[in-house]
Amino acid sequence: MILNAKFLISASKIDEAPQPIYTEIAFLGRSNVGKSSLINTLCKNKNLAKSSSTPGKTQLINFFEVDCKKDEDKFKLIFIDLPGFGYAKVSKKTKAIWNKNLDEFLKERSSIKLFIHLIDSRHENLDIDLNLDLYLDSFIRADQKKITVFTKADKLNQSQKAKLLNANKNAILVSNLKKSGIDKLEQKIILESLGFNEE
Repeated sequence: MILNAKFLISASKIDEAPQPIYTEIAFLGRSNVGKSSLINTLCKNKNLAKSSSTPGKTQLINFFEVDCKKDEDKFKLIFIDLPGFGYAKVSKKTKAIWNKNLDEFLKERSSIKLFIHLIDSRHENLDIDLNLDLYLDSFIRADQKKITVFTKADKLNQSQKAKLLNANKNAILVSNLKKSGIDKLEQKIILESLGFNEE
């Protein structure tokens, strides 16, 4: 289980990132999908990661040190809140620099063991999400894993939820508002981080 967490540092590129010490978990997805809010919910601290209703608000790579426990063993993880893909009110030049820095970070940061791809459950087949999946698959290593998490589950009815999960067998459906699916995702993160594979 996750005990508590604290903000470490923000970085715009891999050279500014802290030295990797612990296993890292990267949260990524399109802008305004709820990355920061999910980190806050998982860490039981609504003020930990700065969330905003404005797409593209998270412009830096933010690192959080997370204290965890499984049985009697305590350990630390690093949660990484990444800038949203696909939207930001900035110039094309600035966006190109962001994309280059983010690409280098994701491909070269070998301490990332788990990529959590967040998708808005109301819009499951957007090109940006399909392309992000293909992008991750193009470089993900044997010692890395990817989890698909559908957010904003409270916006769906039971029939829609069942259909979504039936089409995405290994995905997890969560709601920050209702706290549904959070325990399941938390357990999945802990087990994968420790090298246990449920599947």
